[in-house]
Amino acid sequence: MDTKKISESLSPNEVKILPYLEENLNEICKKSNLDKTSVLRSLEYLQNKDLIKLDFEKKKIIEIGVNGALYKKKGLPERRLLNLLNEKRILSLEEAQKLGSLSNDEFKASIGVLKRKALIELKNKKIIFNADKSEISKKTPEEFLIEKLPIEKDNLSPEQTYALKNLENRKDIIQIKEKKIIHIQITPLGQKIMSSKIKTQDLIEQITPEILKKESSWKGKKFRRYDVTSHVPAINGGKKHFVNQSIDYAKKIWVEMGFKEMSGSMIQSSFWNFDALFTAQDHPVREMQDTFFLNKKTELPNKELVKNIKKAHESGIKESIGWRYKWDENEAKKIVLRTHTTCLSAQTLSKLKLKDLPVKYFSLGKCFRNETIDWSHGFEFNQTEGIVVAEEANFVHLLGYLKEFYKKMGFEKIRFTPAYFPYTEPSVEINVWHPEKKVWLELGGAGIFRPEVTTPLLGKPIPVLAWGQGFDRIITDYYKIKDLRELYKNNLTKLRKMKFWMK
Repeated sequence: MDTKKISESLSPNEVKILPYLEENLNEICKKSNLDKTSVLRSLEYLQNKDLIKLDFEKKKIIEIGVNGALYKKKGLPERRLLNLLNEKRILSLEEAQKLGSLSNDEFKASIGVLKRKALIELKNKKIIFNADKSEISKKTPEEFLIEKLPIEKDNLSPEQTYALKNLENRKDIIQIKEKKIIHIQITPLGQKIMSSKIKTQDLIEQITPEILKKESSWKGKKFRRYDVTSHVPAINGGKKHFVNQSIDYAKKIWVEMGFKEMSGSMIQSSFWNFDALFTAQDHPVREMQDTFFLNKKTELPNKELVKNIKKAHESGIKESIGWRYKWDENEAKKIVLRTHTTCLSAQTLSKLKLKDLPVKYFSLGKCFRNETIDWSHGFEFNQTEGIVVAEEANFVHLLGYLKEFYKKMGFEKIRFTPAYFPYTEPSVEINVWHPEKKVWLELGGAGIFRPEVTTPLLGKPIPVLAWGQGFDRIITDYYKIKDLRELYKNNLTKLRKMKFWMK
């Protein structure tokens, strides 16, 4: 591209900074009256046009901290204490702290500094100045360093390095920041462009209604050239969080498989969360160690349903003896943060009419457990739930639905193993093969609801295929996440680089 074409491609901001390219970044901003972001963007454009070359160097800069700025005005705590000892060679500890207006931390720090420098000694809860008075007027290396800030760490003298080590151990006196220094090298082509006279006032930047209204505004004028092949600074547009993208994808799978979505509150009564699912009221899973209880109670649903659930627990139904204990209605009224989304399945079954069968429902939402947080556990997690209600439904159908879902989620190798769950029989666990770790990973449980669950809710023991899968664990392999806590960290750099769910 010749100099004329390059000149015609320069934006107004690029033209503004051209005369000052031999200056540093701050001077360019100052002399061009542009903010730092505009200057940096213009420099990138000039580099794309081979007018300059940019080199970036990282340097550690020592700057003054919040307390450091205060001490620069009032003096370091040890300086204030020394000034007091200049007047009185002996002070009680209480008197010294009060007269110096020093906090406990400041007072302890100043005592430590002065003792290390052999300027004071402590006897009988008193501070005794035991050095020559000329030492008081001498500035310490720490004071000299604070006066010099900001300064590059690499430029410190041995004495300043010593002072830095002393100040680093003290709260907010200094802070070390890594800064990117930009070095601008002007190319021969850039030199040529800088020495030429550039006229941009006759170039049209963009078409506006005002320009179109008047022929004189555009007739005989040229548009500024745009190089569509040049690289431009990266722009990160808004997008959904990658976990939400995955949730949307999974919901799409269930809908394509003919399921309708269930929804409900994350706050549930113990009745729906436990009792309707035939979980005994003395079962360990209901204890505080596993469940988040709210300090409130709620009313129970219709009396007929409550009566049927109570019977299932106390004496059982046909071919069942129940749990053989006295069911407590007040225990069922306790409110909890739902520990699984299966409570939505129970609520959905209670509203179904037999004439509506067969039906298929799914849900995908947050659940809460009182867990110790580590790489594989969290106190909240996403679970995907599903039920298929049909007279002809069987265990083979259940395995088929699960296999198809996991296949669509990108898992080719799936294994089912026998399991036990309180409200399903038979029950099964789903494992998928991890090709890198060469191990089977457990992802969730499933089964057919027991008659003690379906009979009170539906009126008869109709087969209900059911599953509850830990969704967060399903997506960690795709995103190469080894710690579940990383799913919800707000690291913008990582979030911008996260790939879209494209299974």
